[in-house]
Amino acid sequence: MIPALLKWASILCWATAAGFFAWYAVCVARQITYVTLADGRRQERRLPLIFRLLLPLTPNLETMARSRGMEKIRGTADAMLVTAGYEGLLAGWEFIALKFLVPLVAGPAWCLVAHGLTRAAPAIRPAFPALCLAGVLLAYAQPVLWLRGAVRKRQGQILKAMPFVLDLLTLSVEAGLDFMTAMQRSTERAVIDPLGEELLRVIREIQVGTPRRKALKAMSERVDLADMRSLVNALVQADELGVSIGAILRIQADQIRVRRFERAEKLANEAPVKLLAPLMIFIFPAVFLILLGPVVYRLVQQL
Repeated sequence: MIPALLKWASILCWATAAGFFAWYAVCVARQITYVTLADGRRQERRLPLIFRLLLPLTPNLETMARSRGMEKIRGTADAMLVTAGYEGLLAGWEFIALKFLVPLVAGPAWCLVAHGLTRAAPAIRPAFPALCLAGVLLAYAQPVLWLRGAVRKRQGQILKAMPFVLDLLTLSVEAGLDFMTAMQRSTERAVIDPLGEELLRVIREIQVGTPRRKALKAMSERVDLADMRSLVNALVQADELGVSIGAILRIQADQIRVRRFERAEKLANEAPVKLLAPLMIFIFPAVFLILLGPVVYRLVQQL
């Protein structure tokens, strides 16, 4: 009687814990996080669910993440978070803490899943240690992979928007507006893209007294794109030499379009080479099996 009661009590405790965790996960998943733009508007930014679940635990590792030995890694993480658009939402030390927390939580969870898979399929039981190790390594790499992907995504959005924004700035400047007013006009939208966010920040920095040259160079450092650095250098030189900004903007827009076309052409030329491996691994074996399968079957039957 007592063992049965203990068994059911254990099941009830596990079910309660699982239900509480599921409720907490749902509550966290429904939360919407924002970053505040320079003009007070808020833009939605979603962190991965695993980050939002583990973020309350990061203060436990704050001392380690802020240590002198982590200074270089923390600086790199801060710079990448700024480039990805998560400044103010996730600090560099919190990202370092998550790099350790994610494998500590997701690693054992994956090992339990792998254990269930090996029990369901005994043939893969010898691969259990390798599966566990691969899961832990992937969990450790997941924060870095996510951050690099976020940086590439935001940089791609900025590159995509640059020619059109430069055309708008060119038309505004040639119509008689000064450069500051032209930038303000380009950011007067309900929802703005990443390039608009950066221009808005430049405007606010200039309004509080930062020299325009310094604000533009700070933007190029945040974005970390060769095209943006080229544009900022051209604008700074035009400001120093007294050259028409409208002409500079038009030239830069044309050059960025040319470089975009060259990048697209390069990617198109690389596509056949990248498709070769999937074709060799997945498509060709299936084709050979369909074509040669009946022939091999008949030969075996004749023998």
